[in-house]
Amino acid sequence: VVLDLMIHDIDAILSVVNSEVVQVNASGVSVISQSPDIANARLEFENGCVANLTASRISLKNMRKSRFFQKDAYISVDFLEKKVEVVKMKDAPKEPGDFDMILQNAEGIKKQIYFENPSIETNNAILDELESFAEAIENNSTPVVSLKQGTQALKVALQIISAFNPKKI
Repeated sequence: VVLDLMIHDIDAILSVVNSEVVQVNASGVSVISQSPDIANARLEFENGCVANLTASRISLKNMRKSRFFQKDAYISVDFLEKKVEVVKMKDAPKEPGDFDMILQNAEGIKKQIYFENPSIETNNAILDELESFAEAIENNSTPVVSLKQGTQALKVALQIISAFNPKKI
């Protein structure tokens, strides 16, 4: 499930975060096969970003999500449904509107919560990947996902698999 489904999400996360993975925590459960059919991974990056990934080939509902946690923001990306949710915290205005969501922390600092749902262009990611690869061969150019990027995604995927059972490292 990691090398089949989650690998694409790993590649996307690595290209967005642009920082080294410093910690990998993962769990995988085998239900109908010898290898995990459901996997969950938490990636922590050198720059402080955290990404949670879940992939399953047996759940009743297909799910391909990534979650990013960063200072003053939470980003949830649903690759299957092609939806993004962004929750941001900004300094509260001096005179908030009637419908503004204002929170006050323990230090008395007031923050306003903003919600965004950026639109995502509909596409077939696998087809795009194959077309990019074919174009790179025809034009002797670099595909959208370079060999270096693919290798890095595979390295992280193997770290996730190793984290399922640390005794087998």
